[in-house]
Amino acid sequence: MSRAKKPIRFGLIGLGLMGREFGSAAARWCHLLNLDFVPQIVGICDSNPALFGWFEDNFDTITIKTTNYHDLLASTEIDAIYCAVPHNLHAQMYCDIVRAGKHLLGEKPFGIDLAANEQILACLAEHPQVFVACSSEFPFFPAAQRVMRYIQEERFGTILEVWSGLLHSSDLDPNKKINWKRVVEVNGEYGCMGDLGMHAMHIPLRAGWLPSNVRAMLSNIVTQRPNAAGELVPCETWDNATLACEVDANGQSFPLYLQTYRIAPGETNTWYIRILGTKFSVEYSTKHPKTLRTLSYTSGGEQAWNVLDLGYETAYPTITGGIFEFGFSDGLLQMWAAFCDQLVNGRAGMKQPFYCATPEETHQHHRVLTAALQSHAQQSVVMLGAQPATSA
Repeated sequence: MSRAKKPIRFGLIGLGLMGREFGSAAARWCHLLNLDFVPQIVGICDSNPALFGWFEDNFDTITIKTTNYHDLLASTEIDAIYCAVPHNLHAQMYCDIVRAGKHLLGEKPFGIDLAANEQILACLAEHPQVFVACSSEFPFFPAAQRVMRYIQEERFGTILEVWSGLLHSSDLDPNKKINWKRVVEVNGEYGCMGDLGMHAMHIPLRAGWLPSNVRAMLSNIVTQRPNAAGELVPCETWDNATLACEVDANGQSFPLYLQTYRIAPGETNTWYIRILGTKFSVEYSTKHPKTLRTLSYTSGGEQAWNVLDLGYETAYPTITGGIFEFGFSDGLLQMWAAFCDQLVNGRAGMKQPFYCATPEETHQHHRVLTAALQSHAQQSVVMLGAQPATSA
């Protein structure tokens, strides 16, 4: 006899690339094993109704289709919202969602700037009954989960340095048409850091490695792009960013390097992390998605990197055999399982311990990015001030 699963009735705001990815994840829920909850897509919203068709063709649970997101917020048929809209809309829409009593998984960076992020967090403080998290899927890759375990086990000894980043090459072509991510009014002054920064910072922040200072090197490489009419218009936002930071945590001080690149030749969508320590080191890149490299060292011993192919080793069990490969859509599915798990069972009752990026972590992320803008403008190191307490 099959077990009944608690339905979580979702409304989607923003039906573009990531909205369809969530739809696909919901359709693949049978891929996951031993869960007592299941998402249902009940409502869809986008300013462009031409995007409704794919959802209508694939989900017979949809009862609300609208171009006005307030229609979803007013519906008693919807429990939670996934919102994927441009950054300038985050503060207003996220706060409206929370005030309507709908749980929220929102896209990065949770506000166009620090002030908008703090507006969102103030709203959350007024509505503690609403569960809210930020989308960040790469830490759900099997190797990233291993890295988190190594951090929690304090394997590294004295940490020498940490590198983390997200690199892709989608903007290498100077003839690629401009979109909203190249417009400061819509994307914000962070540029590439706003969209990609949480990918680089999720694991460091979860580890408690909030930088104490930042020195930023930002590049606007392609300064003009064609618009829809073929006319060259200004590209206002940063293409690439490298942040050299210092971390003071747990009695240690070490450099943390964060990279967010839209123009990284040859990189399709590469997330990576590298932690070097006196006793243990680890590095992983989605460029080689199965391969985890580790180095264990004891005094007088050899220094040799070991290579391990992990296979399908997931936070939430699935039907896939352990010898097979894990990919981006699998990471999204695992992240969505974590969101739904915490929504239904609370953090303490989750079926595995790794939870989605928190609103507090988005605030730390904004503090770093705001300092990065100031650092680049002043060509100097900028202090972040005292490190607040974080939950690991």
